[in-house]
Amino acid sequence: MEPTVLKQVASLKRMDAEMLRLRWLALFGRDAPASYKPEQLIRRLVRRVQELHYGGLSDVARQRLREIAEGDALARGERRTVKRKSSDLAPGTRLVRHWHGIEHIVTATADGGLEYQGKRYRTLTAVAMVISGQHCSGPRFFGLVGREA
Repeated sequence: MEPTVLKQVASLKRMDAEMLRLRWLALFGRDAPASYKPEQLIRRLVRRVQELHYGGLSDVARQRLREIAEGDALARGERRTVKRKSSDLAPGTRLVRHWHGIEHIVTATADGGLEYQGKRYRTLTAVAMVISGQHCSGPRFFGLVGREA
């Protein structure tokens, strides 16, 4: 029986540098970077243990990271915000907003839509308009993007 994630993490913290490098080889199938100090090895090994047990990034997340790396606007000195669509929310996600003393709850549906007070909406902006009575950014209204966006 394989030790639990917690036990594996605890054992990493008791290993010396040589043992950590052997564990790295076992978990990654290659040698650890020579420049890594034991603390760095432990942090990365902990992530690897969790990744192997719980699963890694989804294909969608990997693709998004590739896109970000290829078009790194910050490296070019540009400011860029990532727009979030309601379809980016996992089904069942609940967004809660208190507005004028009333709690408003929006739930993401499996088809990428939104449900608010028993009605279906395509965008957070549409829901924000119903709640506030004025046009405003739905993602900003629900706190999904910062003020600088």
